[in-house]
Parts: sequence; C-alpha cells; structure tokens
Amino acid sequence: MENIGLVLEGGGMRGLYTAGVLDLFMEKNLYLPYIIGVSMGACNACSYISRQKGRNKKININYVDDPRYLSYRNLIFKKGIFGADFIFNEIPNKLEIFDVDAFSNAKEKFIVGATDCRSGKPVYFEKDKCRGEEIFKAVRASSSLPFMAPIVKFKGMDLLDGGISDPIPIKKSIRDGNRKNIIILTRNRDYIKKPFKMKFLAKKIYPEYNGLVEAMINRYRRYNLTLSYIERLRKKGDAFVIRPEKPLRVRRIEKNKYKLIELYNQGYREALGCYDELESWIKKQRKEN
Repeated sequence: MENIGLVLEGGGMRGLYTAGVLDLFMEKNLYLPYIIGVSMGACNACSYISRQKGRNKKININYVDDPRYLSYRNLIFKKGIFGADFIFNEIPNKLEIFDVDAFSNAKEKFIVGATDCRSGKPVYFEKDKCRGEEIFKAVRASSSLPFMAPIVKFKGMDLLDGGISDPIPIKKSIRDGNRKNIIILTRNRDYIKKPFKMKFLAKKIYPEYNGLVEAMINRYRRYNLTLSYIERLRKKGDAFVIRPEKPLRVRRIEKNKYKLIELYNQGYREALGCYDELESWIKKQRKEN
C-alpha cells in the first residue's frame, strides 16, 4: 500500500463518525502507511496508530458528561470549553491509558496539521521528527478551537486548530508523495460551508493575529474548494472517500450521548458497507504501482 495516504478531517464531536470508521479498519487489520489529520482527526489517528480499538469511543462518550472534559465552567476558569489538561494528561495517563510504546514504535508516518496564528498558514508536525512526546503537544494545538481554547505555544509559534488553515489536508498528503488517498470526512456530500459571520469578534479577541483572522474569514472558501478538488480526485479514481451518507444531527460541541453513540455506529456501519469496494480499490492501486 505504498503511496496511499489516509486523510482525516476534524469536526469536534462529529469526529465520532471517524472513530467508528477507524475501529472498523482496525478490526479488518487495515493500516495505511501515511496518516495525516487535523483537530479531532488527529486525536482519532493516535488511537488508530496505537492499535487501541474502541478507545476514542470510550473517551468521547463516557466522559462527555464530566465537567472536566466539556463544560462552560472550563471556558470561564481555564479559558477553554474542553478541559485540555484533563483530556491530554489525566485521561491518557490514568483513565483510558494510551499505549505510548505501541504508538511510538508504529511504522506508520503520522502528520499533524495546526495553524500558525501569526501567519494564518498551516504548519505540520511529523511524529518521527518530534522529540519524545512532543507530537502530543502538536495534537493539542491542532485540537484547540478558536474562541473556545487558549492559544498553544509550541516550537516558537502560537498555534490553534489545524482545521482553520487546512481543514482537509489532502494536498499536503499528495505533496508528501501519496498519489492515492483514502479520505474520511465528517460532513455529507451536499454540505457547503457558509461564510464566517464573526469577523468583528475575531478581530476583537485576536487583535495581534491578523493572519489568523484572515484565515478564519477565508476558511469557508478554502473548505468548499477543497471539497470540489476531492470530488475531482474521487472521479479520477485517485481518492476513496468515506463520508456520512446524510446530514448529521451532531454539533461540533455535542453532549447528547444517544446522538454520539449513533454517530459512532453510523461511521462503523457505513465503513463496513463500503469495505469490499475499498478493498477492490486498494488492490487496483497495488497493481498500478
């Protein structure tokens, strides 16, 4: 499966759709040699690379009612609606143990995308080029939503959500040599992102970061153009796209466990439904290579 990338969109709690898809991949022992993700997509990738099936489901459903995980109290006292320290320290180290050794020893190349707040441009961090556990700081930065999380300072940069500047990092995967890509999206086929309506608020909250503000303003254009590009790749046979078959009822910040469980099940079910087609597509790419 050389030169086949796995590209993971973010989307907050909508990422449970991706968690279901990746758990099916793990069940089928399907691991791609190159994985790139932003925001929740990067979080999902970590458990996929460490071979911990079901871990992301447990975290995002079992702890959603825990105020340390998600609450407006966090926003007031810790400057982020998601409890970053709880999510990135207590959960992986004490509650839902993350297999750091399996992750570190995995052969897959893993890339995390984040947004440089000063330039508004995407920056990427590769697991094997980060020292120790630095890659998890990159994942944290990639998952830090504007307005809802503090800016993460890492490697001399001020970083936020990777989905702002490169919401579906397919072009980065192609630049890295992956002519063919499996892309997991968290929006349905007919979805079109609408223009940003909080320009005044963004300028007020981020007065030092003109690049970030411009990136937020232009994100909808970038996102919609990327969707068009992905559709062209799909029609050429250069991309295999897995996405929700109908509009989701789950918001980016969702606390309804029943909706979240159904979304996870939907991802698993729809991945299973197209898995034979995916296997045929992969076999075709192997022959072409």
